[in-house]
Amino acid sequence: MYKIVKKERLNDVVELMEVHAPMVARKCEPGQFIILRAGEDGERIPLTIADYDREAETITIIYQIVGFSTRQLAKLNEGDEITDFVGPLGVPTDLHKSNHVVGIAGGVGSAPLYPQLKKLAEMGVDVDVIIGGREAQYVLWADKFKAFCKNVYVMTDDGSLGEKGFGTVKLQELIDSGDPIDEVIAIGPVPMMKAVVGVTKPHNLKTMVSLNPIMIDGTGMCGCCRVTVDGKIKFACVDGPDFDGLSVDFDELMARQRMFKEEEHQVDANADRICNLMGGAK
Repeated sequence: MYKIVKKERLNDVVELMEVHAPMVARKCEPGQFIILRAGEDGERIPLTIADYDREAETITIIYQIVGFSTRQLAKLNEGDEITDFVGPLGVPTDLHKSNHVVGIAGGVGSAPLYPQLKKLAEMGVDVDVIIGGREAQYVLWADKFKAFCKNVYVMTDDGSLGEKGFGTVKLQELIDSGDPIDEVIAIGPVPMMKAVVGVTKPHNLKTMVSLNPIMIDGTGMCGCCRVTVDGKIKFACVDGPDFDGLSVDFDELMARQRMFKEEEHQVDANADRICNLMGGAK
């Protein structure tokens, strides 16, 4: 069992947990993920590793409360234990020495982007970050990025923090300024990553994205997480989750993400009915 040593509410829908997981903390690298279960009857939830502490033997995860399983996870508190916490899974991000890398995060994308930019900074790379959110509360970890990023640009849809507009607007400004950029790392909702590629592709600017298709076992056996990259079938759990964004078929990925929307709503509705019959909150 994996004890929760810290829990923090980051905004009205996002929480952070620090979990004691010695085996995972010993081996993990930026870009990798874990799969957890909150309870014996819980479903498998893949979450990217947001941070790790090898000495304390802990893993930090950040999750958005969007469905039944994440609501079950959110019920747990410091001192409670998570039933399963498997990892590290996936391929570590291929981080290499260059002059200038720009990271761009949307929503909870700040979590997986953080360890990647942090390690690049430790390697001597100049890193900037663009963090976007619908409003101020959804801009995650801007202060933490300031510890090693040369520039931290905050963009909000409503202008409640930083500049008003999408992160892609700021990225276009940086490209147009003529400041040489060797690589862009984009992590966030699929439409946001597709939009980033729309900005970088005309400049043939290397762009890495972290894909989050439907995933079950995390070992490449179920085939649910298949994506098309450069015309070839890849599996996000064993070939990724990081891929060359210029080669990803985003339209196919978005269509696959929508395949089980109706079933997801039915699961949530059934869970609501069961909880009401049992006289308890979810």
